[in-house]
Amino acid sequence: MRMFRPTMLACAFAALNPGLSHAQDIQADPSPHGLVALGPGVAPEFDGSKDMRVRAAIVADLHWRGVNLQAGGQGLRADVVSDPRLAFGPVMGVRLPRNDADGRVGLLPEIDTAMEAGAFLGYRFGGDTKGVGSLQTELSVVRNVSGAHGGLLATARASYAAVRNDTFSLSLDARTTWVNQDYARTYFGITPAEAAASGLAAYRPGSGIRDVGVSMTAGYWFSPRFGAMGAFGASYLVGDFADSPVTEEGRRWQPTGALMLAYRF
Repeated sequence: MRMFRPTMLACAFAALNPGLSHAQDIQADPSPHGLVALGPGVAPEFDGSKDMRVRAAIVADLHWRGVNLQAGGQGLRADVVSDPRLAFGPVMGVRLPRNDADGRVGLLPEIDTAMEAGAFLGYRFGGDTKGVGSLQTELSVVRNVSGAHGGLLATARASYAAVRNDTFSLSLDARTTWVNQDYARTYFGITPAEAAASGLAAYRPGSGIRDVGVSMTAGYWFSPRFGAMGAFGASYLVGDFADSPVTEEGRRWQPTGALMLAYRF
């Protein structure tokens, strides 16, 4: 499972950015501008796991010549539209392998690292000149391109900018992800042979909504250059994914969080 979900990262970018007027200044300047943040993060070891793992949390939000490049966790995307409200571009990420799992899930076949690639489309509604009160909506679709699961994932997200000024920002995020059958059976399914080897019941989930989630991201700037960010949230597995023996061995709630020091230039 990714250390820090891209949907939460999108909310984190909104919280760390100093405001719409600053973003417009960045786009007008031909030299690279933006911010980077680094710190510890925690997340479940894999989808449906109850065990947490500490990993490095890295966020970068860079603007150069009308392109906005965003990176974080194991995700990377580029907004290639020079528009203050519309966002569109390619996205790619890495889904870490499921290996060394504890208990009976550890007796299931390991899942290799998955490379996922696709595109996202977003639009911002409302908000004042600094972006306060704006609602950022987004749809991203990615497909596995490495053969690990052969699946398709579509995530819809809405992020509300509650507070945004030169020193403090707060964003609230809600999201849900739909996955196809290939993804569902790779991460949550169990074949009869795997059931016999692990002692878990055989299970064949179908496509559908995998989870719903919320998160909160806050950023505070100590100076024009240095600041800190905290991002915390949780998703809840639903439907076939909540009923999977993999989830029953773990838990439906999937919390994530990170604390980072930030630098902008």
